[in-house]
Amino acid sequence: MLPHLDGLVVERVETGAESVVIFARSGRTGRSCRVCASWSERVHSRYLRRVSDEPVGGRPVTIVLTVRRFYCRNSDCGATTFVEQAEGLSARYRRRSVPLLATLAQVGLALAGRAGARLAAQLGINVNRTTLLRLVRALPEPELTEAPTALGVDDFALRKGNVYGTILVDIGTGKAIDLLDGREAEPLAQWLRDHPGAEAICRDRAGAYAEGAKVGAPDAIQVADRFHLWRNLGDYVEKTVARHRACLKPEAPESEAPDRPAAERPPEPAEPRLVSRTRERYATVQDLRRQGESLSAICRILSLDRKTVQRFARATTVDELLGKAIGRSNLLEPFKPYLHQRWAESITDAAQLAKEITAQGYTGSEQTVRRYLRPFREMLAPPLAPPTVPKVRQVTGWLLRRPDDLDDGEKRQLTDIRSRSPHLDRLAEHVKAFATMMVQRQGEHLDTWLSTVEADDQPDLHSFTVGIRRDHDAVTAGLTLPYSSGKVEGNVNRLKAIKRQMYGRAKLDLLRKRVILA
Repeated sequence: MLPHLDGLVVERVETGAESVVIFARSGRTGRSCRVCASWSERVHSRYLRRVSDEPVGGRPVTIVLTVRRFYCRNSDCGATTFVEQAEGLSARYRRRSVPLLATLAQVGLALAGRAGARLAAQLGINVNRTTLLRLVRALPEPELTEAPTALGVDDFALRKGNVYGTILVDIGTGKAIDLLDGREAEPLAQWLRDHPGAEAICRDRAGAYAEGAKVGAPDAIQVADRFHLWRNLGDYVEKTVARHRACLKPEAPESEAPDRPAAERPPEPAEPRLVSRTRERYATVQDLRRQGESLSAICRILSLDRKTVQRFARATTVDELLGKAIGRSNLLEPFKPYLHQRWAESITDAAQLAKEITAQGYTGSEQTVRRYLRPFREMLAPPLAPPTVPKVRQVTGWLLRRPDDLDDGEKRQLTDIRSRSPHLDRLAEHVKAFATMMVQRQGEHLDTWLSTVEADDQPDLHSFTVGIRRDHDAVTAGLTLPYSSGKVEGNVNRLKAIKRQMYGRAKLDLLRKRVILA
């Protein structure tokens, strides 16, 4: 039951309702000096030492150990006397047994301080949370002399927006092997110089990691992650869809043709205030720039933040700024057919209608409902419900998903949108070609795809192609080789959970221990 007591003479055991006390002594006649290893049997003195051990049956165990102090018989040794240790049980200056310390270190490694201390208390071990963290910090790290053949690199936030670090992952095993301070090029380059052997480096599109990998391991193949490529493409697809948002609106049926009396037509939606304000600010900023005003002067004149003024000043057209403004979803949009139906049923109390759609999931204000219903009161007949317009993100999702994953309604709407907009139709073809190239690992077709897109009138995709050409070799490798950063992203998610578990005490040294050793 207690293998770590092997070699000791157990003199007696006292058991109580809340504790177990074991009295023991060493069964050996002598000991070796801890400094010079000389054997000695000459006893200087004896004393009692109390060592806490792992609980038995939920009751804490205390070992009262009779230890001896020996004279060192080597006259050249710097230690005159030394105290014997029970191998596998006691250690110098420790009041807990070696097995108990190992158990507490694993508890701290898995649960950190507070949670680990609560679990230990349930097991019958009284320990402070700071002690657990100190034991974790004292654990030795595995010695690493060479980098793995396939290395994954990504950043993580110790304090989002301020302090960042870099995680290194062995793609072959999926385990984190090191954490670096900062996300600049030099720490990664230095690590690669100190740990040669990497043949492939999987990374995102960050330029710092590209430079660090180039300097530290010039012979390694850099592999741009396909997930990040697809996500970047999705961002530009969303901008393109937002730019052609007018094409998303279904054509009115013949019964709603222009010959319908004006009093019975649904009100024409006005341009959103955000869109009109963006147009006005863009015109004002550009006019002030032409007059020779500096960015600081424009900030003072318009009472705007400098970053906002820079964004308006650098935009070549106002359409570059209207993507998010136009694509912003309307909270009332899904409930408009219901409001038209209730209005046709002579329910015209805006407050009541607001309560009804709130019960259905509407999260906007009652004033928004009143503003939308106000034009109805001037009409002679109840207006027809406006056609449902899919959101920009919905259409973006349809373009980025597999066709087999779309239901019949989504396929029909996407086909109608493509038939109304030649730009979106060609965009869908470009997305499909890139997806085929990515799934089937056809990196040799990348140049053809880039030339096709650049020859088309797709300004947002042109920005995407510019970024790809800057990182051409890594993107080609990402679309050709089987490596990816999927295991790296999984480790980053695990790291975030570990970091948040420590309530702000996750400094890099402690975080490294828990990420690498757990």
